[in-house]
Amino acid sequence: MRLLYINPNATEAVTDTVVATARAALPQAEVIGWTNHDGPPAIQGPADGAAAVPGLLALLPGAARIGAQVIVIACFDDTGLAQVRAAAHCPVIGIGQAAFHMAALLGGGFSVVTTLPISVPVIAANIDGYGFSDICVSVRPSDLPVLTVEAGGPAVMARLGTEIAAAHAEGAASVVLGCAGMAHLKNDLAATAPLPLIDGVAASALLAGAMITLG
Repeated sequence: MRLLYINPNATEAVTDTVVATARAALPQAEVIGWTNHDGPPAIQGPADGAAAVPGLLALLPGAARIGAQVIVIACFDDTGLAQVRAAAHCPVIGIGQAAFHMAALLGGGFSVVTTLPISVPVIAANIDGYGFSDICVSVRPSDLPVLTVEAGGPAVMARLGTEIAAAHAEGAASVVLGCAGMAHLKNDLAATAPLPLIDGVAASALLAGAMITLG
């Protein structure tokens, strides 16, 4: 099976994180990662998302040439998902979409811990559009920019840990990590988290594998 992860932003380090995480989650798959070099350095709010879409669409002929069986949008905002799905030769899913479905399957309400407040309306609209608003407890911004999260470090881990604990205190049964740049932090965060954590990159790999198998 061949999965193509397309990172809507232009930061190669994020693509590398995503690919490593997806390969670990589904080692039997061939996981390919592409970076949208025509996108902004990070997707932080609707303006960045809109700016990334033309570059995403320009990559689709190449995706068909390499025989991608599932395309995954590697941004938690699911940037350009509808447009890419309408134009692609194969199924397309987003890491945010995959994470929300996994949270719903686990049961109970979930919270999202994300980056900046500007991203909250986009994520909330996606949750509503996918039909999960009734089980979403909250979308909590950490006030950390995407590339700061990707860089990691003790201060980032402490801040994310605080928001995860707050989500647990307000009744969430699980927490969705709301940024592709959090994927490589999941295991360390889970070691002290009081509830299950869901990473959309790993969730998307597992769901994409199932889609190929069932198809």
